[in-house]
This record gives sequence, structure tokens and C-alpha cells, in this order.
Amino acid sequence: MPLLYARRSLSVALLVVPSVLGSAAWGAPAQPAAPVAAPPPAASTAASQAELKKIQEQLSLENSVAEAQLRKELAPLAAEKQRRDMASSLQRQKLEAELSAQQAEIEKFNKQIDLINRRLALKEAERKSRLDEELAATREKLDKLRNANDLASAELAVKTREIALREQEIRLKSTEMQLKKIDLDAHVARIASDLEVRDKRDAWHNRVLTDIAYTKEPFKDGVLTISDRRIALNGVVTMDMADRITERVNFFNNQTKEFPIFIVIDQSPGGSVAAGYKILKTMKGSAAPVYVVVKSFAASMAAGITTLAARSFAYPNAIILHHQLSGFAGGNLTEHREHVKELEEWWKRLAQPVAAKMGISIEEFLKRMYQNRSSGDWQEFADVAKKLKWVDEVAETIREQSFVKNPDVLEASLPPVPRRYYGAAELAETTDSNGKAHAKLPRLEPYDAYFLYNPDGYYRLTQ
Repeated sequence: MPLLYARRSLSVALLVVPSVLGSAAWGAPAQPAAPVAAPPPAASTAASQAELKKIQEQLSLENSVAEAQLRKELAPLAAEKQRRDMASSLQRQKLEAELSAQQAEIEKFNKQIDLINRRLALKEAERKSRLDEELAATREKLDKLRNANDLASAELAVKTREIALREQEIRLKSTEMQLKKIDLDAHVARIASDLEVRDKRDAWHNRVLTDIAYTKEPFKDGVLTISDRRIALNGVVTMDMADRITERVNFFNNQTKEFPIFIVIDQSPGGSVAAGYKILKTMKGSAAPVYVVVKSFAASMAAGITTLAARSFAYPNAIILHHQLSGFAGGNLTEHREHVKELEEWWKRLAQPVAAKMGISIEEFLKRMYQNRSSGDWQEFADVAKKLKWVDEVAETIREQSFVKNPDVLEASLPPVPRRYYGAAELAETTDSNGKAHAKLPRLEPYDAYFLYNPDGYYRLTQ
């Protein structure tokens, strides 16, 4: 920009000259005015030269000003150029120093490589000398081996002929054995085929091949038909049992909500109130109706499950037993009082619905228990229990459709299960120091209690 400015100033100055010269030297165009006497020639030239000199001085002055302005504007650029030249020189010196160091490092590496190559050449010479010695020794051994091999080859040829004869004899015997094996395999195949046919025939006879007939009304003319939507409840009611029953109720609901689910009690003395309550809530919350069937004996918590079912069935001689809640507790007097308070609350929650179904108060229910039997264990056969509304229907016949496999075959594949007079025990049976058989009850969770018929003390708490 400063240089362009100087050039423009000079151009303006030069343009002034023609205009001045034009007006002074050549003059304006002729006008039709009165003629004026021309000055003498010498005087006109002097005046033009003076005018030119004046213009030149003016131009020189303007040019000096422009040059000064240009130098002023160029000074920062010159300083920047000098700074960059110095930086470039410094950078070049650094690069030269780095290059010199790299060259020295390269020379060092070259010397090391040369030393390594010399060492390798020396080792190679030593290795070659050693190999030559070993090769000579090997050739000597090879010559000896060739001589020995020639002798061995002659002996081997004799043995080979002997072996060939022996192999021929073996092949003949092998062929005879293969023929016998073929006959034996055919015989075994016939036997295996016969056994397979018999196994399939046995499997056919040990299974029921007819379809299960599902119905919304399973009770007709005193006959109760139980489908394979069946869940067994036998032995002590525990939380594990409650979980198992809950899982199966949910499974059958997920299959279909149209047909009933059956909880079948062969024999149960009752058990945990918390587990029993969980079963009751599962039954009540089921979209498919859940019916309870008692075949032999249902006491305590099992009796409550039977009575509070949406619908219950029992053989006429099946026994339903209701009694007051009892528990096992240890500790000081205060702890006993707290435990009694908890038992009273559980009793109210479990007995109140049973009393309401009977149409009496919970106090009247308790009173009648002890009127019926001094121990408070109020038990009735199902035909009488129906009148008390403990069970809804008495079934003269119960038909099980869920048993589609031969029970004898199935039972033979399972480990033996100890039996009690009121049902299959889920708990391991042991003997105490007095030789009395008993079973240990599972440890209860806090605020739980056993609602259990246990007249002979067979069930005992885990210490």
C-alpha cells in the first residue's frame, strides 16, 4: 500500500506538468478577441523555464515527501523481515545441529553394525569348521551303517518272506472270523430289534393314550373328575410348598383361565400360617377357579385352605379337623406375651373367615371346638363337615385323569419316600436318643407360626 501511494502521487505530479505546459507554452485555443502583442522571444523562454523549474521543484518536493512516507511505511516490514530472517537463521542452525547429531548417531550405529557383522563372520567360520568336522564323522558312521544295513537287509528279506506267509495265514483266519462276526451281528440285531419292539410295546401299555376331557363343571352325580390341571398338597405346609403351588397355579392360568385347577390333599396335618395364607391368596387371586379336594385327612392350616376354597370336595369318610392355633415359643415372659399377641392376630385372620362361612362368630366357633372335644380338636367326617360348611361337596367317586403313566414304572424310577399315617412326609425322619422317630420342622421366618395338628409330638422344632 505505501509503494502504491507513492506511485499514485508521482503520477498526479506528472499529470500537472502537461496542463501547466499546455496553458503556459502552447496556450489556449484562439479566440476571436483583439490581437495582443506577443512578448519578445527571449522573455517568453525565460518565463517558461522558470515555470518548469518551479514545477520540477514542486515535483521533487512531493516526491521526497512520498519517499519519506514510503520509508516510514516500509520500516515495520523491514523490521519484520529482519526478525523472520533471524528466526529462520536460528531454525536452520538448530536443524543443522540436529542433523549433525543424527549423522553422528548413524555413524555410531554403522560402527556397531560393522562390529556385529565381524562377530557374525567369525562365528560363521567357527560353525562351518565344526560342521565340516561333524559331517566327516557322520559320513564315517554312514559308511559303517551302510555295511551293517546291507547285512540287515538280507536278513530282513528272509524275515519278510516269513512274515508274508504268516500274514496270509492271518488273513485267512480273519476272513473266517469276519464271516462269524457277520452271523453274530445279524443275530444280535435280531435280538435288539425284538427288544426294541418289546420296549415300545411296554411303553405303549404303560401310557394312557386317550385325550383328557376338560370341563368347566367337574362334579356330576356324585362323581368328581380331576384333570391334569392338578397340584398335590401333602405333608407339612411349608413356604417351599407354597412357592411350588403358587408357581403351578400361575402356570395353569397362563395355559388357560377357562377350566378349574385342583389342589388335591391326600393327607396333611397343616403347617406354617404364613405359607398357608400365601396359598389362600394365590387361590383367591387366580383367574381360573381353584378347587380343593380332600381324600383322607386335612387338619389345621390344610383344613382352613379346604374350607376357604372357592369350592371344595371330599370323600365321605375324609376327615376335616379344625382347632385353635397353637405355637412353639421360647424366651422370657415378655417374649411369650409378644408371641401370644402374634398368635391371637393370626387366629383372628385365619379363623374369622371360617366362622363367617359357618354363619357364627369367632367366639362361638372356638366354644364349639371345645364342646366337641376336650382337646379342642374338632374333627368331622366330610359328610358331616358339609353340613358345617367346612366342605362344599361330598364325592362318592373321584376320577383322576392326570395319571397317564403306569405308577409302578414311575415309582420304580424314584427314591423311596417315608410314609406317615396321615400322609407322605416331606421332612427327613430321624430318631432321638430315646429311639423315638420324629421329623424336624423347618425354621420359621419372623412373625410366622405353625398351625399344625401334632398330637404325638412327631413334628419338632429345629433348635
